[in-house]
Amino acid sequence: MKVVIINYGSGNIKSIEFAFNRLGVKPYLSNNIDEILAADRVIFPGVGEASSAKHALVKSGLDSLIPGLKQPVLGICLGMQLLCNYTEEGDTMGLGVFNTSVKRFSNKVKVPQMGWNTVENLNSELFESINEGSFFYGVHSYYAEDSGVTIANSNYDKTYASALNFKNFYGVQFHPEKSGQQGSQLLNNFLNIEK
Repeated sequence: MKVVIINYGSGNIKSIEFAFNRLGVKPYLSNNIDEILAADRVIFPGVGEASSAKHALVKSGLDSLIPGLKQPVLGICLGMQLLCNYTEEGDTMGLGVFNTSVKRFSNKVKVPQMGWNTVENLNSELFESINEGSFFYGVHSYYAEDSGVTIANSNYDKTYASALNFKNFYGVQFHPEKSGQQGSQLLNNFLNIEK
């Protein structure tokens, strides 16, 4: 199985690469359009600020490629947020895969949310063999609003979407590559999703 991690200069790529290595998979790091199209699974990572990440996608032409991908795609953290319609971070238009918007947590809580949080209302094969209320690790100041494409929730300041799914696209706000056994299980589930 060929797994490609999109390398567009805005991802915590090494830890994702190591997580797949632990599952016996050697992923390819690439921003080459042909290589991404030929992949069996695509990982769309993201760390940093939304508007500069979007600019990097536009510059490389990946902004028009990604929404048309037909194989299973997993957006992680900022990658998931960029798959949404819009994010308040940098007043940035997203790629429009997930029909929801990304908002900033209020000043009533410590921002960013950093550390472990529970994930509830699991409603996808992505969470096969993962228990309700399992803990996943995340670092984020923005969240995707609950919507019709939500497949899991977390609560911090309010209930928000911690995972999304539309057709072949999946997104998680947390970092499965830093979430121990349950994170490994989620990545393995992603590898095993039927096309």
